[in-house]
Amino acid sequence: MRIGELARATGATPRALRHYEQAGLLSSERAPNGYRVYDERAVVRVRNIRRLLDVGLTLDDVRVFMPCLDGDVVAAPPSEKGLEVVLERLAVLDERIAAQTAVRDRLAEALRRATGGRVRPVA
Repeated sequence: MRIGELARATGATPRALRHYEQAGLLSSERAPNGYRVYDERAVVRVRNIRRLLDVGLTLDDVRVFMPCLDGDVVAAPPSEKGLEVVLERLAVLDERIAAQTAVRDRLAEALRRATGGRVRPVA
């Protein structure tokens, strides 16, 4: 199938598919006219890549899951490296959330002081 067909089948954009290919997560052959041609199995692979990206992993993180991208990535038993990557990503997200919460709290306090408590943050 051509890149547009794969994009429609997976909900990915052609640009994202080219990006996955450049990152080494997806491969294609070239037709005589130069168009990329993907195997039917690419649909499952792209859906799995998108699923992993949607839960917060990066393309570099997704590389760890290469052995199971062509199957049911959710049902596959987790590897030690996969667990390590997920735990590292969770730690990064927790740090970012804590930093953003601290900034929000400082801003809310500044608002309370500046308005004498008349204006309060919504949340």
